[in-house]
Amino acid sequence: MSTDLGVRTRERALRHRTAVGVTWLLVLLLGGAVAVLGLGRLDQSFTASGGPGHRANQAVQERYGNGAAVAPLVAVASWPAGADVRAPGTAGRFADAVRRAAGPGARTVSYAGTDDEGFLGGDGRTVYALVYPGAGEPDLAGLTAVEEAAVSLRADLRSALPEARVEVTGVLPLQHDSAVAGPGAMALAVKAACALGLLVLLALVFRSAVGVLAPLLLAGVTSVGALVLVEAVAGFTEISFVVVYLVPVTALVLAVHRWAQPRGPGERSAVVAAAAGAAACAVLALFPAPFLRSVGVAGLAVWAVGTAAALTLVPVLRSVATRPRPTERREPTEGAAPGRAGWRSGPVPALAGLVLLVLAAGTATQLRVGNPEAQALVASGPARDGLDRLTSAGVPSGVLNPLEVLLPGGADPEAAAARAARVPGVLLAAAPRGGEWRRDGTAVVVVVPEEEPMTAAGAATVAAVRSAFAAGAAPADGSGVADGPAQVGGSGVVDRDLVDGVYGLLPFAVPAAALAALAVLLLLSAPAGLPGTGAAAGAVLRAVLAALAPAGALTVLWQWGPAGTGAVTGWVPLVVGVFAFCVSLDRTVASAAGGPSWAGLAAAGAGALAVLAVGIGPQVELALLVSGFAMATVLDALAGHRRARSALPAPRACRHTPVCPTTPCTRSRRGAAPRATTGV
Repeated sequence: MSTDLGVRTRERALRHRTAVGVTWLLVLLLGGAVAVLGLGRLDQSFTASGGPGHRANQAVQERYGNGAAVAPLVAVASWPAGADVRAPGTAGRFADAVRRAAGPGARTVSYAGTDDEGFLGGDGRTVYALVYPGAGEPDLAGLTAVEEAAVSLRADLRSALPEARVEVTGVLPLQHDSAVAGPGAMALAVKAACALGLLVLLALVFRSAVGVLAPLLLAGVTSVGALVLVEAVAGFTEISFVVVYLVPVTALVLAVHRWAQPRGPGERSAVVAAAAGAAACAVLALFPAPFLRSVGVAGLAVWAVGTAAALTLVPVLRSVATRPRPTERREPTEGAAPGRAGWRSGPVPALAGLVLLVLAAGTATQLRVGNPEAQALVASGPARDGLDRLTSAGVPSGVLNPLEVLLPGGADPEAAAARAARVPGVLLAAAPRGGEWRRDGTAVVVVVPEEEPMTAAGAATVAAVRSAFAAGAAPADGSGVADGPAQVGGSGVVDRDLVDGVYGLLPFAVPAAALAALAVLLLLSAPAGLPGTGAAAGAVLRAVLAALAPAGALTVLWQWGPAGTGAVTGWVPLVVGVFAFCVSLDRTVASAAGGPSWAGLAAAGAGALAVLAVGIGPQVELALLVSGFAMATVLDALAGHRRARSALPAPRACRHTPVCPTTPCTRSRRGAAPRATTGV
């Protein structure tokens, strides 16, 4: 059934070459413009919606207009030796300068007004303040506003306090400095080498100009078409901005792999793999978590548009080529039983690759989800100077991710702060009295942990603070109950929501998606002439291992490795996992359908080189994503590098072709000139 569909689609496309070409050109050009304009429909907060922390952050944002999921700026000032930072003339002057520099609508808190020595450094000369700028929401525009506020705050404080050494740091300034630092000369050289290597690889594999350009064109139309579909869905439900990273990389690897498939096996694998992969992604999209829904919808769109391009645009592009593809020079597979699938030489490397895949998947159980630790975000810059000033004064880095406890009307802020201060791992808890901290009967209490929330100790502190307020807040008059429960928010709770709300669903989502893919493979394997139950189950199992393995590799390379991030950004393993599942499933099905053994390696190499060419640089979160993509392609290619015997019956031998049960005769009965049937 699937083979007939592919053949009919190919023949129809070849009869209407011009219409097909114009259609895909319009998809690329007009669709590209639509995709760019529609990016605003995607949710740009990169946070897990629906959890208690998210609801608390929304409540704080709605009531106070800032803070919540956006980590505050941290203003640090160090006075010369002999200065008394506790004296009103010093601490009060610092607090007033911070308040004026922060501008209208901002919330600030420091030693002055709280008398909490947690705001003082251990050196006796350093004091810091938490600054929540008046503008800033957890989306790209809001984060940009906070970054601009950091620059302004730093300049104004240095002007107001010339005798002190003033720095401004924070999670967002550290990330911003990492982004604007730009790659050095060595990194630029490596990026250029990877880009050139991608072109050289395609040229060596396909041996023609069309062979270099066609996969890139396929990837382009697939990316654009898939993004348009995803943005259309975003008009009805929440879709995260992370799909922008998933779609083009998946489209590129699938495009190279599809272009490498010969006619016949190419159509077979395109339809069967797409149906199975789309079924798995559709199951993910049904789970009630925005991140899972987003990657599921994106994967579904890539499979749909990519398969349409493979069945229509690929034959048209091949029809303009004049040289045969290297797939016609396959090695013979003597002894292959017609209609059966088997494996030939090279079992030791394949087994080693499979063991590596299993070990990496097992290591994924040690993954710690969260933003990288502050010290790993950037090596130098103004924000790093502020962080170093804090830590050298004995202030722990947990101050960069404070919690905010939103108290209902009638609650006692001072009692709530005292309760939070008793929680193990809390550096300080303050209940500022200013009007910007108490509004409409509610109040916000700031809770500063000693450790960053992505560490084990920091996560335990967040959980303990939540538990402390699980029973509600004490009323201000000491009797009765408050108007409602206390809510614990802040930038430090987002990672915990991601673990509970998204990763908690993975033990159900992954088996459900795998079963959906297996059911489709079993349904289509017989009419498509593919191997039966065992091979289908093996393909799905390998795809699941391929999806888990990059998380383990990221754990070893980043969480435990020299970079010492302490955690891996929560959405990165989800995006990379779906990418790896799709790529592995497509490669395995194509191999079973009679595709060439080198196709998987070519696609993996192209994908790895492409993401490295784009993503090498100092930005840690981008480096995490890029390395995840690269390791996913390499691990799967190593585990699957063994040649599959054809599942097709052997054709009648012909004196014009090498002896190969998968290569048809390329001459007519009258001895016409060779005709390229499978490539560029």
